[in-house]
Amino acid sequence: MALDKNKPEILATEVVAQSRLFKIESLDLRFSNGEERTYERMKPSGRHAVLVVPVTAEGDLLLIREYSAGTERYELGFPKGLIDHGEAAVEAANRELKEEIGFGSNQLTPLKEVVLAPSYFSSRMTLFLAQDLYPEQLEGDEPEPLEVVRWPVSQAEELLSHLDFAEARSITALFLALKQLSQ
Repeated sequence: MALDKNKPEILATEVVAQSRLFKIESLDLRFSNGEERTYERMKPSGRHAVLVVPVTAEGDLLLIREYSAGTERYELGFPKGLIDHGEAAVEAANRELKEEIGFGSNQLTPLKEVVLAPSYFSSRMTLFLAQDLYPEQLEGDEPEPLEVVRWPVSQAEELLSHLDFAEARSITALFLALKQLSQ
């Protein structure tokens, strides 16, 4: 269990840069030993996200291939997105499934809440396993139709070596989903 009894004291915060989507915040900190440092982080937005591993009754994973500006290529991963204000994580997970792959789920199992690069980001992402799928399509906000890729759960190890399947959150979710499915 982590103890926060000696957390650094925040002496000052300031937004030092911002774009349409992001704000970078500078934090002046004093550590318990008296040492002072300045850190930078993405200013917390208070919004969290979900990522969902959908598994069909036939034993297929449903992935999506979509363009990622960060890597400047199409990446293979699981449906994901932000939780809307006033929406529970499980509701967001089901909505994202409907928007991105055209299925809802009658059985959403939370797997774990993860943080990407905690030195720079505070946003959390809840990973889910989705089973008992049913067809239902909602309009999403993607700029182009997403390609849905079926991948047999029995060949999940091969997915791990697939060049386009590189996002750490999707890999983490796959391992957790496989563990859940084996119980």
